Amino acid sequence: MFGLIGHSTSFDAARRKASDLGFDHIAGGDLDVWCSAPPQLVENVEVTSATGKTISGAYIDSCFVPEMLSRFKTARRKVLNAMELAQKKGINITALGGFTSIIFENFNLLQHQHVRSTTLEWERFTTGNTHTAWVISRQVENNAPLLGIDLTKAKVAVVGATGDIGSAVCRWLSSRTGVAELLLVARQQQPLKDLQAELGGGRVLTLDEALAEADVVVWVASMPRTLEIDSASLRKPCLMIDGGYPKNLDAKVASEGVHVLKGGIVEFGSDIGWTMMEIAEMEKPQRQMFACFAEAMLLEFEGCHTNFSWGRNNITLEKMDFIGAASVRHGFSTLNLQGQPQAVVV
Repeated sequence: MFGLIGHSTSFDAARRKASDLGFDHIAGGDLDVWCSAPPQLVENVEVTSATGKTISGAYIDSCFVPEMLSRFKTARRKVLNAMELAQKKGINITALGGFTSIIFENFNLLQHQHVRSTTLEWERFTTGNTHTAWVISRQVENNAPLLGIDLTKAKVAVVGATGDIGSAVCRWLSSRTGVAELLLVARQQQPLKDLQAELGGGRVLTLDEALAEADVVVWVASMPRTLEIDSASLRKPCLMIDGGYPKNLDAKVASEGVHVLKGGIVEFGSDIGWTMMEIAEMEKPQRQMFACFAEAMLLEFEGCHTNFSWGRNNITLEKMDFIGAASVRHGFSTLNLQGQPQAVVV
């Protein structure tokens, strides 16, 4: 059995969803009430692979909302409690989605393995970052040519290059795609220099410098709300992959010749019959989902119950090959610029 741990996109959205589910005592509460609300298993589903194999899964709402991010102890408790619930339900492999994965990594929750009387078994959980990195990499490969961008002659900027997903995308594009040049952007300089040395190339630039030169921009860093991007300074055409969370890059760079694609989202080959992706505001909520969620499904399909994506900078090309091949085999597709699935061959 696979599990997915997620959350609503805002406090208002969470209250509406709680009301729809009949949790009126939570729906009517203020943010303090929600801070104390326990996680809820809100949906059970069955999913059938393109191979014919059927698996069962569950969606757990952590009752976390982005407005709680500034409350360190609350955010930590929300994620750990949701993980405890998944383990108590006997779920074999559970993916952390949205901010739950970010909180787990940034707040170093590996130091908090004991939740009340439960000792969390880390092998039951995955961040899903390997599949996300593979999907974003393939979205670059599949969609750049649609705009007339030859990757062997193109400059590709990776914003958030030293993160778990960003560094994996850099490795893939450098080794498998043969891009002309990688432009590396991140906040801390030493990790950037270390990544540059590992890759054996790439230029370390500021954000403004990289955006002015890039034919393709892969954005996998958190985006400050106050950030402003001068669309006139971007190259035309320019492919921008919005691989961050929440996905708001299109509102920042709306301009003719700048093409924004929601990154790290996959589409399944048939309707799943769930409601959980309506919370995530997917265009096709019966089929589309975050690639990190799909990783848990793929690991369950493959009978690979392990923390496949874990920690930072542990994503290898071999792991990306494995999860990418499984993704195609079981019926998942990446998205192209028109919002339609684009099958890939591996």
